[in-house]
Amino acid sequence: MKISRALTVLALLITIGFTTGCNSGDTEQAWKMIDDGALLVDVRTPGEFNSGHLPGAKLIPVGQVAARISEFGEDKSRPIVVYCKSGGRSGKAEKTLRANGYLNVVNGGGYNALMSARN
Repeated sequence: MKISRALTVLALLITIGFTTGCNSGDTEQAWKMIDDGALLVDVRTPGEFNSGHLPGAKLIPVGQVAARISEFGEDKSRPIVVYCKSGGRSGKAEKTLRANGYLNVVNGGGYNALMSARN
């Protein structure tokens, strides 16, 4: 009985992780979109951003995405790539943008993974 309950809890935690944007992102698709001129948004903290960020990235910390939605532009089909440290915060930002009608948003995942994929 204890094993069954533990497996149920584990399954629930995994499901919650997948539905809350906790993933590593799609670096290949992100770089294709970035190369094609997508809006690139770093959703980390100012300190993280100042310690290194992708060229051309705009800083909008994840907690400010909804309040600064106008900075993403009026074109809801505009390609947008969001990234953070590991993909979790950028997953949340992606969901916020989609909830506000943006259709072409990609979670690029983590800064280091994006940098490694490019080198």
